[in-house]
Amino acid sequence: MAAKLTTFSKLLITLLIVGGIGFLILKLTNSESIRENFNSKDKPAVKNKGKADVKVGVFSWGGYAPGFYFNEGFDANSNSRFSKEYGIDVSFEVIDDFDANRQAWKAGDVDLIGTTADALPTEMEGLKEFDPRIVFQVDWSRGGDAIIAKRGINSINDLKGKIVAVTPSTPSQTFLLWMLEAANMTLSDINILEVPSAIDAATAFKGDKNVDAAVVWSPDDEISIREVPGSTVLQSTREASHIVADVFIAKKEWIDEHKDELNSFYEGWMKGAAEINSSQENKEKAARIMAEGTFFSDEDALASINNVRLTTHGDNLNFFGKNADYKGVTGEILYTKMTNEYIALGFAETPYSWRMLAYPGAISSAQLTGSAHNAEGQKDFQPATEEDKTAPAVASKPVSISFATGQFALDANAKTIVDLQFSDVAKAFGNSRVRVEGNTDNVGGYQMNVDLSKKRAQSVADYLQKQYNMSPNRFIIVGNGPNKPVPGCESNATEECRAQNRRTEFQLLK
Repeated sequence: MAAKLTTFSKLLITLLIVGGIGFLILKLTNSESIRENFNSKDKPAVKNKGKADVKVGVFSWGGYAPGFYFNEGFDANSNSRFSKEYGIDVSFEVIDDFDANRQAWKAGDVDLIGTTADALPTEMEGLKEFDPRIVFQVDWSRGGDAIIAKRGINSINDLKGKIVAVTPSTPSQTFLLWMLEAANMTLSDINILEVPSAIDAATAFKGDKNVDAAVVWSPDDEISIREVPGSTVLQSTREASHIVADVFIAKKEWIDEHKDELNSFYEGWMKGAAEINSSQENKEKAARIMAEGTFFSDEDALASINNVRLTTHGDNLNFFGKNADYKGVTGEILYTKMTNEYIALGFAETPYSWRMLAYPGAISSAQLTGSAHNAEGQKDFQPATEEDKTAPAVASKPVSISFATGQFALDANAKTIVDLQFSDVAKAFGNSRVRVEGNTDNVGGYQMNVDLSKKRAQSVADYLQKQYNMSPNRFIIVGNGPNKPVPGCESNATEECRAQNRRTEFQLLK
């Protein structure tokens, strides 16, 4: 017969049962904690996914490779060097739809977005209420943009009267405007077919027999000329090296609240750019990481990176006007020029000054030393050959420069004309050879005019070399004398014709 439990015995049993349950819960909790600690030490666990100190909205573009590379991926993660070296979480969101990209930034879903300094003036009306600031330059396009043309069109000057497909208010239009300026032309000299995107421009070029040329992005340039017999790439940003500049913008309010994070983000990005620029192995690693977060294959990602100049800290100092010795294209020069161009075309409204938009704080505070962070040097041109004197030009621009009779030295007025009418083109097309041709009327002795025209062309080249630190080997000097009169003025019968024939012609060569 079972013994009857006392009240004390019942209480004791109850306490033992409760204690056992508590011990079991504690054991399970500790086991889970151990597993979490093990995972955090031995696996690249993603932390704070979607909740980062710096959230970046990007397009599928090779210029953003330094960020993906330094972050070891697109999401914030424990392997990120932003996290390890600077203690910040960084995440990247690929938003290729342009309008969605801008809306994400306006809504605060991302803190930084990419744009180009040249096309930003066309966006300012829609962005101004958010008080945007340009925080640093990402890259220069170096082959990402190109003008392709069908058989029989061998230079930009040949586009006169032709149909050209282009996307307005974009870097594509910027590139076209610069090319037309180099050929002494304007948009009124060609027939524009407006298309929604550079992809559509390539489609029109391939599918519409009436379209003579198009401004496209890589790799559509190569694909298009393979598919359209006889077509060619007239010019790309490999030669037109300082026209399309990708930059990041952020809201001033965000910058004010996150200066330390922005400074760290900039330094990390610049380290990534320097490492990719100096090592093929690092570049290929960056391409693999980029391919994992975009629709690109490894090969396409690598090609995309190769189509840009990943700008370094030194390049940014130049771009933001922090290097007094730099004579090339700065952000202010590019942005201001294109603001004026786009306002004149009706694609931009109220001008917003570069000083109001530029925020160089992160660049000024950076502690980056070593040759890997130096700015890009000039292209190393070989001395000109005799063949260069007659090689086909991709664009020709005649400029009337007044010289005193029988003289070849440039006076102050002549220097101003060179500054205003050609120096910007020479700087922007930094990887192109420049042929300077001197021409005269037929007044005076023939050989004297030939010699004089050559000396005048040399004087112009010498001025560009000295004033803008351009390589002497870049220039090809030709003295035509009276041998190449302006069409219709072959006889030099009038003073007007003689004045037109006394010209200096600037030609860009591939």
